[in-house]
Amino acid sequence: MAEISFKNVVKIFENKAVGLNHFNLEIEKGEFVFLVGKSGVGKSTSLRLLTKEIEPTKGKIYVRERDLAEITRKELPYFRRSMGIVWQQTQLLPKKTVYENVAFALEVLETDKKKIAEDVPAALGLVNMNKKADRYPKELSGGECLRVALARAMVNNPSILIADEPTGNLDQDTAWDIMCLLDEANRCGITVVVATHALELARLMKKRIIVMRAGYVARDIPQGGVKAFHLVD
Repeated sequence: MAEISFKNVVKIFENKAVGLNHFNLEIEKGEFVFLVGKSGVGKSTSLRLLTKEIEPTKGKIYVRERDLAEITRKELPYFRRSMGIVWQQTQLLPKKTVYENVAFALEVLETDKKKIAEDVPAALGLVNMNKKADRYPKELSGGECLRVALARAMVNNPSILIADEPTGNLDQDTAWDIMCLLDEANRCGITVVVATHALELARLMKKRIIVMRAGYVARDIPQGGVKAFHLVD
């Protein structure tokens, strides 16, 4: 079975807006997948469902063969430990340094202090932010804040890395740098799922691209396939 599986998932919000409409998708372990499409087509909704931030109206979602509907509130923090999550708004803690922001992700899991002292510099090294470990978020650029958020997402060695519009507020060069960091994570065996409007960037990465429209999969383009930016209205 695939590492991530959406089976005929429907999500209708309280205001009757349709987030997903019979959405079917399977992602294998170690894949790098882009979800692309206009605003409102269900990209972020699918990621929020995957992290159990919200629940589906109908259908089933499986992660590593586990039915998410069976995960209790008590189990949820343990389930999320296996995922690294990066949102467009990085949600860094403003009164904590770069080092402290990344360390906090381990502290909430009651990780041993010695392991924190080893793992945080390693994670910051992956995103080239060790030299700014003592800086505060307000002293960083948007791209640097995103690098810190990525380090925080990866410090617990997740098997799945989820990023929702990670390059939305960045210039083209910085956005490419972030995509390359995500690619490096994928090369280490992490399954990467990225929702983005950056169609040209997704095409250049030559990964699998899921073109979404009105809450369903309109096209599933294999790795290295055709030019995706021509396929979105």
